[in-house]
Amino acid sequence: MPDHRAAHADLRTRWHHTVLAARDGIPEPDPMPYAENLLARWAEPQRRYHTTDHLIAVLDHIDTLAAHAEDPAAVRLAAWFHDAVYRPDRSENEERSAALAELALPELGIDDARTAEVARLVRLTVTHAPEPGDTNGEALCDADLAILAAGPEAYAAYAASVREEYGFVPDEAFREGRAAVLRQLLDLPRLFRTPHGQAEWEARARQNLATELDLLRV
Repeated sequence: MPDHRAAHADLRTRWHHTVLAARDGIPEPDPMPYAENLLARWAEPQRRYHTTDHLIAVLDHIDTLAAHAEDPAAVRLAAWFHDAVYRPDRSENEERSAALAELALPELGIDDARTAEVARLVRLTVTHAPEPGDTNGEALCDADLAILAAGPEAYAAYAASVREEYGFVPDEAFREGRAAVLRQLLDLPRLFRTPHGQAEWEARARQNLATELDLLRV
């Protein structure tokens, strides 16, 4: 069984290492108050899927895909911020999360170019459609969507958590909206853009999406 307490405690260490890498080892200012702020956001009570567990999973997948990215530190920072603002009843979460990064990262000593790249990557998670050759975007988007290729139990838990986050939506409306999202994903020529994602995740993700869509029709 995974040690969730250890994984959550390790988030602070991962944040510290990422910030130092993003500013070439410069120790000041102290990055840890920003970690506490972000972790408090990721633990807000309205979240069921977009929790610190999701953050850990995305960071783990980025570790797998890091060699594909031009700037792994920027991709990891974008993972921390990509759902930092999350309200399931709002449509501007990604924009507000990107704005938070644009505010916080300069205070942390991150240079303007990398700050802009992190904000761009956060905004890219609206569509998960990086342009060809955008290796940073490909790594982040694949890591964020990797849950779609989970095993049957983990995928079912993911789908149930998404439903819980949208508990304010009536069942019929949710089924229609969710089915539209699933069809849109299945219509894409590729769900994943990195070589690893295409080889290891694409087929399983399509099977999971098709299965969930069939269940919504029951």
